Amino acid sequence: MADKSGPATTGRAPKADRPTDIRNVVLVGPSGAGKTTLMEALLHASGAIPRAGRVEEGTTVSDHDDVEIRQKRSVNLTLAPLRCGGVKLNLLDTPGYADFVGDLRAGLRAADAVLFVVSALDGVDGRTRLLWDECAAVGMPRAVAVTKIDHHRADFEGTVRECREAFGDGVLPAYVPVYAGEGDARTVRGLVGLISQRYYDHSGPERAEAAPPEGLDGEIEAMRNALIEGVIQESEDEALMDQYMEGAALDPQLLIADLEAAVARGHFHPVLAISATRGVGVHELLDELPRATPSPVERPLPEDVTTVDGKPVAGLTADPDGPLLAEVVKTASDPYVGRVSLVRVFSGTLRPDSVVHVSGHGLADRGHDDHDVDERIGALSTPIGRANEPCGEVIAGDICAVAKLTQAETGDTLSDKERPLRMPPWEFPDPLLPVAVQAAAKSDEDKLSQAVSRLASEDLTLRVEVNPETHQMVLWCTGEAHLDVALDRLTTRYGVRVETDDVRIPLRETFAVPAQGMGRNVKQSGGHGEYGICRIQVEPLPSGTGLEFVDKIVGGVVPRQFIPSVEKGVRAQMEQGVKSGYPLVDIRVTLYDGKAHSVDSSDMAFQKAGKLALKDAAEQGRTSMLEPVDEVTVLVADEYMGAVMSDLSSRRGRVIGTEPRETGRTLIRAEVPQLEIGRYAVDLRSLSHGTGSFNRRYLRHDPLPPQLAEKLRQEEHAPS
Repeated sequence: MADKSGPATTGRAPKADRPTDIRNVVLVGPSGAGKTTLMEALLHASGAIPRAGRVEEGTTVSDHDDVEIRQKRSVNLTLAPLRCGGVKLNLLDTPGYADFVGDLRAGLRAADAVLFVVSALDGVDGRTRLLWDECAAVGMPRAVAVTKIDHHRADFEGTVRECREAFGDGVLPAYVPVYAGEGDARTVRGLVGLISQRYYDHSGPERAEAAPPEGLDGEIEAMRNALIEGVIQESEDEALMDQYMEGAALDPQLLIADLEAAVARGHFHPVLAISATRGVGVHELLDELPRATPSPVERPLPEDVTTVDGKPVAGLTADPDGPLLAEVVKTASDPYVGRVSLVRVFSGTLRPDSVVHVSGHGLADRGHDDHDVDERIGALSTPIGRANEPCGEVIAGDICAVAKLTQAETGDTLSDKERPLRMPPWEFPDPLLPVAVQAAAKSDEDKLSQAVSRLASEDLTLRVEVNPETHQMVLWCTGEAHLDVALDRLTTRYGVRVETDDVRIPLRETFAVPAQGMGRNVKQSGGHGEYGICRIQVEPLPSGTGLEFVDKIVGGVVPRQFIPSVEKGVRAQMEQGVKSGYPLVDIRVTLYDGKAHSVDSSDMAFQKAGKLALKDAAEQGRTSMLEPVDEVTVLVADEYMGAVMSDLSSRRGRVIGTEPRETGRTLIRAEVPQLEIGRYAVDLRSLSHGTGSFNRRYLRHDPLPPQLAEKLRQEEHAPS
């Protein structure tokens, strides 16, 4: 439905009056596939921007963040609306790099259809295959754009075959490129529409429409027949099937209608050929997206919407007159505007200056408190790159930016104050790459905690913790690129200079064998002295037991009021450690003898005696260091299962078992020391070609092998 005579340039952000006039399409695909460049071409072709920017020059609408301009890659979810054939098309550009999966999932939440962008040079990677399966599981409409077809090494046919192998038989080309020349001199001249059987010539300054070039009849006919059969099969149009089987001429408009219906239902996935830099296929894509992708009215709302007290709510649709139901899909900070929230409205109408109810999701494990509060909506706007064009009310199905929401965070639900609702949050990946950070200067120490907290509230794939044992501030990220962006923003946005360090693993120690110790604290040099003597028996206990203190004093050799003092001293020394400086755990301490003085004995005297007794027992006996062990579950494609299991074994891991999962994947359960998996998030990605994911949780502390314990002691005492 694109204007064949050329788009009109309005210079204003498009507005939609009805949900049926809105399309929300998210662009996904590997890093470097050309998503941002394609979005620029679509914006320019539709007249939304006067000229297309370039990623290399930092002039694109999508990559307008300072970090993106410096790194020359997308790291944020961005929205860019355009008008096409009477439809407002909200394009959502997502980062292709695996580290920024949080923004990718936010884009999927806000969209009603997905455009998979695949390079004709690089093909389909493992992560894209997994994402396709994920979208297929929920029936999300999908199409494929094969980009960079103008490159002399481009292999459009091979890429289509790879897409069919990866995504299924419902993937078929709707347009095919026509080339001229050979080798390095080969150039793309235009496209042939397989249904319309028309040639769109891009060799001149303007696109021209003509009959297909001579010599392509047989090739085009074979691909057209495959496309028609695929459309008929997926659309289940029996009348059209009968006409085709009888050899009758088929009405192109009926074919197009069936194709678009099959795409909207998630059953058929057309492939379009694109050269964004040359403009080849861009108008054709603009023509297809409004027709082949569903409006918000045609897509179901997220499931399991409830009232704030958990009662199910049914019957909600994308109705502007219905109850308000909206969601914050992304939160960002603008140095001039302040906090800006990207909001998708699912039902009702969002109006500026109205008061809405904000429902949180109890993200306490990521440092966010569950909250249900009321908040006033500020100014509404339509974001286009760095600019935000003010808009009035925003109807169901549309997406907008809301300024200065102080309470609402990513994943929170906005609803009517009189009828508060809550939507289930989408799944955020756990950040599993830790790095310790500290302020580079004392002047930055006070600002650091506030800055990292603000970063974490904007990005729920970033987690901050202060380890109570090592006292390090640890940033948990999804990968090294994610970490680079977080550190960059701390410096440039919040003015905090930080230094990074290796994360110290919270080791512990315990007694390897039973031992006895005596604590003698006698100081009598005149005046009020100290007097406390105790004898203890120490025995090791199973992991996780803690301290078991046993009183076996007979005859009052240690007065009753001082027995708790001995225990207090033992506990204090356990926190400090006895040999290596790590906390002492899992022991039974039996107090069986001692001696007191009628004047000089005191609570403090016996506390000190208890500490000395535990240290003496450690000298007399033998202690061992303990390391934390995690339960690790790895989900990986079957073809990489052997390599992953071998790698886990090399990390001193113990594989507990495996479970086959759907779509050729296996879940591996193992127990692995924390010392060995600090960078596992990075290593697994490399090992599994981006197809693996894992989770970890603390299990217990196990004895550290003596040779490793000695190595750690030497490293700690080595001169810096």
